[in-house]
Amino acid sequence: MNQMGKFQRSWMLLKGSLSIIARNKQLLVFPVVIFSLTVVIVLFFLAPAVFRPTGYSYTQPEHWQAISHSLFTQSEVAAGQRRSQIGFTPAAIAYLALLYFVSMFFATFFNVAFYNEILAALSGQTVSLGRGLKFACTRWKAVLMWTLFAGLVGLIIKTIEQRLEIVGRLLARFIGLAWSIASVFVIPIIVREEQDANPLNILRKSAGILKRTWGEALIGYAGLAFANTLILIGSVVLLMGALVASIALNNYWLIAITGVLWLFTLFAWSYLTSVASQVYKGALYLYAAEGVVAKPYSQEMLDMAWKFKKR
Repeated sequence: MNQMGKFQRSWMLLKGSLSIIARNKQLLVFPVVIFSLTVVIVLFFLAPAVFRPTGYSYTQPEHWQAISHSLFTQSEVAAGQRRSQIGFTPAAIAYLALLYFVSMFFATFFNVAFYNEILAALSGQTVSLGRGLKFACTRWKAVLMWTLFAGLVGLIIKTIEQRLEIVGRLLARFIGLAWSIASVFVIPIIVREEQDANPLNILRKSAGILKRTWGEALIGYAGLAFANTLILIGSVVLLMGALVASIALNNYWLIAITGVLWLFTLFAWSYLTSVASQVYKGALYLYAAEGVVAKPYSQEMLDMAWKFKKR
């Protein structure tokens, strides 16, 4: 496929996803709520470790020194040198592991709520934040089991990366890529599957749907990124044009105002396309798992979701 055809298809996918969002604007609220609640939950669990009583006021340096000593250890790297290595205490490691799994649990929980409403929107139903959260409560067991499994896999990948240096980093990236591809439909499956909470079965179903629909020659996801990249390049060209005009007119307020507007617009656009990509993934799941082509997508657009490499 030539570059123009690739851009046209990517642009059609983007327009289709944006039209779903335009009819269901509450979908834009979900990521904000998810992020805000996740931050609150993480701070709730982090606060006891940071603000626990030490006998000193929170404004005194001694309080923060005591907290630091309870969380971090310092050891010599090599004899005869003043270099030292900073690490975590066993209690801090246990607490960070707990925080890691708690944050993963709630992130998965909120994403289940989000995808329940995405699939509802793709089926022509209205979107409701409260309904999504109530639905996620009914899937708490599957969310918990997947969090423990995915968290363990993440820790194993991180350990391989740290222990085996260069080879470990390459191996960890390969495993991470395979994991990302195989688990692409995990959240929609948790939404749709009422009985099965076994994370291995959920992962197997996700990989099976992908293999059955798009084949074994999978080499890369080809979704909204191409059109989004061209739009980003175009915005940078406009920013450079404003810079040149600002220098030519000797008016630096022009580039300052343009830069602020560019940053704000870039953030808003990135946020919008992020939600659009989630909607698109929901449409891919409906097509791959249930044979449903959600409007305004077409079967051809969904069939070309992944690239194929023929030898």
